[in-house]
Amino acid sequence: MMRVAVVGATGAVGRTMLTLLAQRAFPADVIVPFASERSRGAEVDGRAVRVLDDDADLDGFDIALFSAGASTSRAWARRFADHGAVVVDNSSAFRRDPTVPLVVSEVNPHALAAHHGLIANPNCSTMQLMVALAPIHRAVGIERLVVATYQSVSGTGRAAVDELDAQARASLHGMPMPAPGIYPEPIAFNVIGAAGNFVDGDDHTDEERKMMFETRKILEDESIGVAVTCVRVPVRTAHSEAVNVQTRAPLSAAQARELLARAPGVSLAPEVATPLQAEGRDEVFVGRIRADESHPRALSMWVVSDNLRKGAATNAVQIAELLAADRAGSPA
Repeated sequence: MMRVAVVGATGAVGRTMLTLLAQRAFPADVIVPFASERSRGAEVDGRAVRVLDDDADLDGFDIALFSAGASTSRAWARRFADHGAVVVDNSSAFRRDPTVPLVVSEVNPHALAAHHGLIANPNCSTMQLMVALAPIHRAVGIERLVVATYQSVSGTGRAAVDELDAQARASLHGMPMPAPGIYPEPIAFNVIGAAGNFVDGDDHTDEERKMMFETRKILEDESIGVAVTCVRVPVRTAHSEAVNVQTRAPLSAAQARELLARAPGVSLAPEVATPLQAEGRDEVFVGRIRADESHPRALSMWVVSDNLRKGAATNAVQIAELLAADRAGSPA
């Protein structure tokens, strides 16, 4: 009998996890949603939400999918693991821990073998990038990446989507925009050239630092140079990325297309993929693959994916599927 906990089940990613577990016919006999005190008495998908407090019963879970923020993960993930669950955490809490595998299901599933009850999901913008670039790295190596992200507001949470909608509605009706509360400037009809937060005087945001660190950890190559600018754009769902990749050995645009056409999780876009096309889909869309005429070993491409699905919930569920398959194949 397999029992699965979904922690943060009332949030956007948590709800998507529950939807995906059903859509993908995950072999769980029991699925239990957990959330904070604010959700006491609530239901999600017809299931009563359990509150994470000192009385919470954590016994008997095989897998726990977390999407409740880093502070909740730090407080509760190891508790679930101590009670026997394998935790797949979507927050930033454990990504830098050298003892915790950072896994993209199509890229480095072998890393799961080293888990000690905790597995980290990468940041959503890193996630889609790795699906697109891992086949290239395996074939010819990657020397340097230059990335500009165009990140949707749902990556910040439901309140950010509401803020975008309220500001856009007011502007379209000729009314003053509500003052920004989530971002430092209005996001409707605007672009904010620093997605994430500046920490300790760093001139890079935490979103940018995540991509730098996580790329090297997932691809298991500390020598890759990564230059990134993370940008917030007025899009509800799906992140886009303009990517320039400098390879160690020559690779033509045609060869790159052939590699990516065979790559798991990738959909080659015949035209320019857009967030609206990617929303609600699990693939990573890659298009505009072309030679960088300024460098003999560089290519440029455009990468788009739904940040709530493949960027978060889908990958977590795919990892859970790998864990379930391994469990089913293990001797009794």
